[in-house]
Amino acid sequence: MFVCLCEGITSHQVIEAVDGGACTTNQVAAACGAGADCGRCRRTVRAIIDSRTGGRGTTSGGPHRN
Repeated sequence: MFVCLCEGITSHQVIEAVDGGACTTNQVAAACGAGADCGRCRRTVRAIIDSRTGGRGTTSGGPHRN
């Protein structure tokens, strides 16, 4: 499933970034590009982070974007 339409990033790519150590939406954006453009996918990215880390992801890492 596509998560980020701006960058063409799939859920599999986001999962790989999270499994590789990304634990904030900014870190995922840096790792694979999801959420780096308009930010609409950041809620989905956050949900993937939470599901892969058992909710242990951090919300720090930069300014909050709606």
